Formats: sequence, structure tokens, C-alpha cells
Amino acid sequence: MNTAVALDHVGVAARDLGPLTAAYERLGFALSPIAQQSGRRRPDLPVEPWGSGNRCAFLKHGYIELIAILDPSLYDNTLNRFLDRYAGMHILALAVTDEEANLARMRAAGIDIPGIAWLERPVEKGGPIAKFARLPFPDPPEGRVQLIRHLTPELVWNPKWMDHANNAIALEEVILSAVEPAETATRLSRLCGLPVEPDPAGGFLLRLPGAAAAAGPFAPVMETRVRILTEAALSTVLPGVIPPASPFMAGMVIRTSDAGTAARRVLAGMPTTEAPAGVMVPPEYAAGAAVVFA
Repeated sequence: MNTAVALDHVGVAARDLGPLTAAYERLGFALSPIAQQSGRRRPDLPVEPWGSGNRCAFLKHGYIELIAILDPSLYDNTLNRFLDRYAGMHILALAVTDEEANLARMRAAGIDIPGIAWLERPVEKGGPIAKFARLPFPDPPEGRVQLIRHLTPELVWNPKWMDHANNAIALEEVILSAVEPAETATRLSRLCGLPVEPDPAGGFLLRLPGAAAAAGPFAPVMETRVRILTEAALSTVLPGVIPPASPFMAGMVIRTSDAGTAARRVLAGMPTTEAPAGVMVPPEYAAGAAVVFA
């Protein structure tokens, strides 16, 4: 298949991993161990260790990556450039089932992409190496927007990291805002090979159909969505959220197995807001990205 099929993951970035991961553990997520990344800066260069590393909240459908700079002396994986804009969500990855077919489609559409980018990291210290094939859109203003296929999905979606106190099961929706949402919507449509439609709140909606072959034992078979809203519409979907920049990766909707009951219990004592989709943790308590439990 030569289109994107699902939300794979989002990445919330910071310069310091400790406070970032502490914030998401407070929200009831169980996180994977720290993993330092390696990769090729260009397809023609060798694999090298990078200064960036992550911990992740793996869900039955998709996941949340918490990424920061572990070693400032090494290549920063462009995190400093992202964080100069704002602290928060800077990565949007859409799942594909065939990276070669999507590379050919993107090149045919006139996207100046040099080739498949390869990334790898240990799943835990001393453990096996998870590997990924990525197709990043070249230098988009939104952050890192990319297509991705997991070459070792069985190493990533490990049940021992998926028992969350908030009963989170799926990354269901990602919400962006922009002064010119049509520009961002056009870019994402070209990246994933799917059309956008009007969003009833104001802006555009990208529907990703899901595909059983996309991600190993926990395949994203459900429909997932990306919403690209006007800045005025953002406050109706994520109440009180003010964009620090444009474009802005504003927040995510996390589906739970119990209609948010456990999440509300975990969040007791924290400032929260009622959003149309469910209970929302404001960005200042989730490292710069609004998190809605549906």
C-alpha cells in the first residue's frame, strides 16, 4: 500500500528527559526504559550514535514518544531547533506498510526526499535493537512529520510496558493549529497520499483508515485522525490552549478502555479541563502538549 494507514506515534520533546517522563508517569502512563538512539544523518552515511534518547508509552494502537537530549556532545537529532520554537509536541509519525512504494509516490508527487532514513535503538539497556524505516517530509515548519514502518514491531509493542494506570489503549487523534491551516493540510496530504476534508470546528481533517499489517501483534486497525485547525477553532477543541507558534502541534486524544474512568481517578488533584472529547490535562502539566483522555 502506498499511503499512510494510521497514527503511529507522536513525540513530545524536551531538553531534559527526567521532568518530561515524570510528567507522563503522573498522568498514569507506564514507560519503557531509557533508550539512546542511533541512525544515519543521510541515507548515504553510516549509522552513528545520536545524542537523543527516549522513553515511550506504548498503547495497543500507537504510542507516545518522550524524547530529549541525553548527550549534548553528539548529534541532537534536530531537537534543539524544535525546542527553540517551544517545548512540547514536535513529532507526528504516520504508519505505512511499504516504505519503498511510499518513497516512489512521494518522489512522483515532487517531494524532494533523498531516500529512506533508518533509525535504531535498543529496547532496553543491553537488549535487542529495534529498527525503523522512516520517510520524513523535508524541513516542514510543523516539526518532524514523517511516514514510518517498524521493522521489528514485536520488540516495540511489548505487553510488559502496556499496563497503564489510566487504562489508555490508543492514540486516536492528533490536533494541530496554524494561521494558514490549508498549507499544513496540503503538506500532510502530500506526505500521506490521502485527501483532507473540512473539519466541522474550522480547518481540515485527515482520516487514516487503519491496516492490520501495519504494526505486528497490536496492529492499528481502527480509524485514527489528524485535525489541522484554525487558531480560533483550537480553543473550542482544546479549551484554554494558546498556540505559542504557528504551525503548532497542540495535543492528542487518547482512547481509554473504560471511558476515562481510571484516568479521572489518576488525575485527581491535578488541574484538568473538560474538553469535547473528554477530560483534558492542560499543556503546562503535560510538558507542553494537551492530553485528552476519551
